This record gives sequence, structure tokens and C-alpha cells, in this order.
Amino acid sequence: MRIVVAGASGAVGKALVPVLIKAGHEIAGLVRRKESGPALIQAGAAPLFADALNKAEVHRAIAAFNPDAVVHQMTALPAVPNFRDFDKAFAQTNQLRTIGTDNLLAAAREVGARRFVAQSFAGWPYARTGGPVKSESDPLDPDPSPAFRRTLEAIQYVESAVAAARDVGGISLRYGAFYGPGTALSGDGWMVEQVRRRRLPLIGKAQGVWSFIHVADVATATLAALESESTGTFNVTDDEPAPVAAWLPFLAEAIGAKTPRQIPYFIARVLLPSYLLEMMTVVRGASNARFKQAFSWQPGFASWREGFRHGL
Repeated sequence: MRIVVAGASGAVGKALVPVLIKAGHEIAGLVRRKESGPALIQAGAAPLFADALNKAEVHRAIAAFNPDAVVHQMTALPAVPNFRDFDKAFAQTNQLRTIGTDNLLAAAREVGARRFVAQSFAGWPYARTGGPVKSESDPLDPDPSPAFRRTLEAIQYVESAVAAARDVGGISLRYGAFYGPGTALSGDGWMVEQVRRRRLPLIGKAQGVWSFIHVADVATATLAALESESTGTFNVTDDEPAPVAAWLPFLAEAIGAKTPRQIPYFIARVLLPSYLLEMMTVVRGASNARFKQAFSWQPGFASWREGFRHGL
């Protein structure tokens, strides 16, 4: 297939492009900055340049390559985000999830693409009721905290637009929290640095459940989705959703850091942003069972335990 990867210069794009090329596909990377071009050429992909929020630029770039499939992996987070205001930190990414999605879908339709794969997210968007691990049939949070509201609306927008795009074989992949090269959870990533400095604490019983996925496994899962004809929305995570109380101390030990500090919940409520309290105490994880069965896929790092030791 001829495939355009939008967001090819990001952590996921850098992992995905070589996997697609190795599988025999012809790849173009849609990026905004000219300086991203040489790395794409070196990887074996053709660079396409466009501002994803500019409909005309996106249409010209996509039409120039005339792809069979388009992959939406565009995000716009700074290297070290200021998460005091969660929605503000994701404001540019949320534009890419709304305006950017519309522009890519319109361009894909214009060239007659038959496959459209979009990045979504599994974990905190799920409703904080019932069991600790959610499947795709479980509802998303109907009344999100104000800290998350605009970001959750943008995620829902992506999934709704892609679900309606049956003419281009739309599929949304709800990835777990990324780790590995180029991500916040890498050897030099900002989140690992926060753990080293003991600035990411255990709050109360730390029972918020997270699901992770290594960027290399994001790439193989996305390839599997591209090469199938299935549509819909799928969780793409490793096999072991885990509470913060389990994974955060393990991460600290794996990187040679001191044990994270423990903060009582009643103190954390005063000192920390509300979103961090939710992330650490009440969010739900996600099951990958449906994706594994539908696509005959297995993650290379089945557990974050192995991944944190060997994949950061």
C-alpha cells in the first residue's frame, strides 16, 4: 500500500515508518517543519509538508502522494509540558484531533483512500465506575472533571468522525500510555526525570489503574490495523493494566531512583492539581483482549515490568 503517516516526526511516527517500510509499504510522512524532511528521506519515506490545520495545504500534500491509506498520529505536546492546566497543555493537540482530523479525512476521501487509522487514547477517558479495567463496550466518562473536559471532547470527536468514515475504512486505536524512545517515559523523558527527582508521588492508596504500551508495539499494532479490513474502535495496550501503587515504585527501582514519596490524599487535595489526583487514585485501565483476538497481535513487551527494565 501507499500510506501517508501524518505526524511522522513524532515518537510514534519514528517507530512506525520503519515498520511499515519493512513490511513492504510505500510511505510518505506528513510533517509541518522542513527540517523533518532529511530524517524521513534517510528512513526511506517521502516527506510531505503541510500545516495540518490548513485544509488547502493538507489536500495538496495528500493528493501529491495519492495514498491508499492515511494514518493520523499527530500531536503537539511540548518537550516538558506544564500540566498545571491539563486542557491547556493539550490545546494544540486537541486542534489536531478536531480540525486536523477533518482535514485528513477530507483529503483521504478526495484521493479515494480505502483505509484511515487514527490515534485515540485508552485509560483515563473511561468512566470511573465499576471494575478497574475497561473494554471497548464500556462507556467513556459522561461527566469528566473540568481539568479533562476539552481533551476528552477532542478524543470523542476523533472517534466519532472516524466511526462515520466507513467509506475510507475508519478505525480508531485507543493506545495505552506510551513509553520508549522519544516519549515522556524514556531514559531522558520528562516523566522519568520527575520520578528521579521524587516529584511524582504516590497519593493515598494510589489505586488509579494505568495501561501502557511501548512505541515499538504501537507500530506493530498499527501495521496490523492497516493491513486488515476491520473498522471500529479498539484498545491497544500491553497485557497488564496496573495500579499506580504497583508500577510507579517499580519504575523508580528500574531507573535506579529512590522510592517515590507517599502523600496522604487529604494533603494532596490541597497541594496538587485535581487531574493528578484523579490519575493517581481513580482512573481505569483498558483491556487489549478484543484487539489481540481480532488482529492476531501480541505485544513485544507483554508487561510494563519487562518494558520498564529493557525498553525505556
